[in-house]
Formats: sequence, C-alpha cells, structure tokens
Amino acid sequence: MKKEGKITNISGKYNAAVERNENVLGAKIAEARKQMRWNQAALTEILKEYGVSLSTGAVGKWETGETVPSAYQFLAVCAALGMEDSLSFYHGNHSPELNEEGMRKVREYKEDLISSGKYSPRTEETFPAAPAVLCEMPVAYLAAAAGTGNWLDDNEAYEMMSFPEDGIPKGAELGIRISGDSMEPAYHDGQIVWVKKCTELNVGDVGIFLYDGKAFIKQYGEQEPEKEFLDEYTDHYGTVHKQPVLYSCNAAKYSPIVINPYSTFRICGRVLG
Repeated sequence: MKKEGKITNISGKYNAAVERNENVLGAKIAEARKQMRWNQAALTEILKEYGVSLSTGAVGKWETGETVPSAYQFLAVCAALGMEDSLSFYHGNHSPELNEEGMRKVREYKEDLISSGKYSPRTEETFPAAPAVLCEMPVAYLAAAAGTGNWLDDNEAYEMMSFPEDGIPKGAELGIRISGDSMEPAYHDGQIVWVKKCTELNVGDVGIFLYDGKAFIKQYGEQEPEKEFLDEYTDHYGTVHKQPVLYSCNAAKYSPIVINPYSTFRICGRVLG
C-alpha cells in the first residue's frame, strides 16, 4: 500500500521516504519469496528457524506496505530468502546486475562453497586440524559380492592399506570390498566394510558368508525349516533348529537366499558399524 502524498528522489541517492512511499521493501520481499516458490505461510514457518515468530498476515502486511519488519526481522528475512549478500536487491532505484537465473546460480555456488568447508572465516580460536593418525589394516584382494558372488576364503591374499585410525570400528580385523548393489542403500558397490571374524551371528546382523563357493555380504536371518528339509534341521533329541536365510537390503531387486542344508555354508564374520 503506497503512502498518500508524492515524495520524489531528487538527488538520485538512496532515500528512505521515497522507498517507503513506493513500498519498495514490501514488493521486493514478495518478489524474492515468489522466486523461492514459497507462499506467505511457508515463509512464516521458515522464519521461525531464524527466531522470528509471526502470523501469516504479518508477512502480507509487509508485502502490501501496511507495516515494515523490524531491523532484526528484516535480517532474518534476508537470511531466509538467501539474500544476506544482496541488500542492493531491495533498493528501488537499483538495476540488478543479474537476472533471476543468474541469482539462482550465485546462490547455488555459494552453497557449494559453504558445504566444501574450505572457505569458512578463520578466527583466533581456529587452529589447523591435527594430522590423522594412520594405521595399516589388511584388505582382501577379492570382493564379497553383494550381487553375483565372488570367491573369498581364509587362504586368499590380503593387501595392507593405511586408514585413519578413528575411522576403523573397534574390533575390526580386516576390510572387505563390496561388489554389486544388493545391499543398497546401506552399503555401496566398491565400499570397504570392516569385519570381525566369527562363526555365529544374531538374527539381524550383517555378515560375510561363504555359500556354495561364493562370498556374500548379507543380513542374517532364520526361519522355520522348509518341509523338505525338516529332518536335516531336527537333532537326535527331536529339537527342530532354524534354517538360515540371507537377506538383501535391496529387497525389491534381490530375493532372500534360503540356505540348502546340503550345500556348503559358513559364517565368516560380522560387519561392524
């Protein structure tokens, strides 16, 4: 809403009275909000993250010029709309150097710089990080297949590799690379997982298994024995034991592997972390 009475800017410099009369601030807030594709209610919610609590109607009054934000509210609006470094955007007589697409690219580039962590302001309390303590760990040459399966046994060779000590889980004895995508999204192709050798696992543990000459990384499970294998899972005392099942995290693509008692099956270790 424009104020009554005509005020002109004769000097060409910034003039608060002219800007207020033309409702430049409110119009620019509305413009920036729409560029972010937010409605007034969305901006109201986002401003709460910056310590500003107000009604949706208050934002509307800013945009129509009935009221103006306080200094602290305005700074919060600038932060919420990603305009901390573009105060000139709010000047009515200012011709922007970049269009909307250019401003979007500036915001994206700024976010990339921030996320890199390389350009944070240094203070007197900021000191270079201490160099990481490295330790050598054995890593199997061959991968445990998360999909197709590759051979991995105790006799396979390992290469010694250096890793930051604080990135290796306590109890880890060796590293094994993953091949395939059946354990996505928890584990990824090419990732090195840390393993503690063992021969038993609890239901739900992720482990390394040898089954029919192939090595797998899977989640360990158990089920009631299939009828055709009931005798094989019943001991001399008549106790029926569970039948092992190996599950993939990527269950939509890979079916569970139900262990056949006549096949070679061994638990090799538990995946840590």
